[in-house]
Amino acid sequence: MPIRSLSRSIAALKAINEHGSLTMMAISKASRVPYPTACRIVQTLLFEGLIEQEPSRKRYRPTALVQTLSHGFQHRDHLVSTARPHIVELTREVGWPISIAIRVGRRMMLRDSTHANTALTFENYYPGFSLPILDSASGRLSLAFAADEEREMILGWMREMPEVELDYLRSAQVSLDVEKIRANGYAVQGRNHYNRTPGKTSSIAVPIFNDGEFEAAMTMVFFVSAMKLDTAIERYLPTLKACAAAISSDLSGISTRG
Repeated sequence: MPIRSLSRSIAALKAINEHGSLTMMAISKASRVPYPTACRIVQTLLFEGLIEQEPSRKRYRPTALVQTLSHGFQHRDHLVSTARPHIVELTREVGWPISIAIRVGRRMMLRDSTHANTALTFENYYPGFSLPILDSASGRLSLAFAADEEREMILGWMREMPEVELDYLRSAQVSLDVEKIRANGYAVQGRNHYNRTPGKTSSIAVPIFNDGEFEAAMTMVFFVSAMKLDTAIERYLPTLKACAAAISSDLSGISTRG
């Protein structure tokens, strides 16, 4: 059972860090905690030196001390360095932005993307942006390729989180056809709701493997108004799979040399 007060504090700090500067009301809304609770959390974060109030404004921003929270984290950057030339070339070929995402807890976190390399996007997304795991093609793909025990553990975490609506969680789980995703080698999201342009984009995700083990999801995002999902799958899926296979091959080669 998670400690609710700690989860709320982390949510508030993540919201401030992601947006760069927020009012108290915005912190409450973004972290989905009651306003009085947000006030107490902000006072604690101020005391700990992780955030500061902007001069002459009732807005709060992260301090450099936030960076110390990541000092113990080490990630294999070869995923980004290996995938980058492939996804840049793929975006040049198909026009649509491509992203690489990994699972972090119960969310999918962007490791790299080509949103800045094309005009066919509503927003630029940078490394660190995260999405709910059941509300993204990359998340559904990641869950499908996870071990059964790991998948159940993740869904169990979500059931304990107060911001997750259980009715939604049940419907999302019903639509998570693990065997179908594994057999077809891709996952989709008809409309992406939890990004910066809710409902305006769709996505197709394919797996990247490292020595046969699921490593990351590679996703193509496109405008809902531009084409139907079935059309996008027919037109782009073989190309997406070929690119992911090339990245997987290069990653496996690095592991073998290592």
